[in-house]
Amino acid sequence: MKEIIAVIRSNKLSRTKRALSDAGFPAYTCRKVMGRGKKVIDPTFFQLGIEEEELSSTPVGEFLTSVSRLISKRLITMIVADEHVMTIVDTLIEANSEGNPGDGKIFVLPVIEDYRIRDGAKETDIDEY
Repeated sequence: MKEIIAVIRSNKLSRTKRALSDAGFPAYTCRKVMGRGKKVIDPTFFQLGIEEEELSSTPVGEFLTSVSRLISKRLITMIVADEHVMTIVDTLIEANSEGNPGDGKIFVLPVIEDYRIRDGAKETDIDEY
C-alpha cells in the first residue's frame, strides 16, 4: 500500500475531484492548508510599481507575490494499492498542471500497517475500504 499526498491550487479542487472519481478513485481526505514553495523572488521586483492584488489573481502572479506570504492550497491524501499509484499520479498531474510555478506537488509514501478503529483488526486488503 502507498499513501499519496497532493498539494494543489484551491481553484483546482472540483476538477481534481471529478478526475479522480472518473478514474475510479472517489475515496480520499481533503484539507485546507496554507503554505508556499521554496522559490524566492528578488524583493527588488516589487519596486516596479505593480500592485500585489493585481498580480496575485493569476497563477504566475500568485508565484511572484508569494515571497513572504502563505497561499491557500488543498491537501489531498489517499491510501491505495501499489498498482494504482501511477494511474492516480497521472490523473492528478493532468487535472492540475498549467505549466506554472505553484501548480502543486505530489508525494508517494509507503504504508507499513493499518488498523480498523471499530474493532482493532489489522487490515490487509486495501480494496476493503
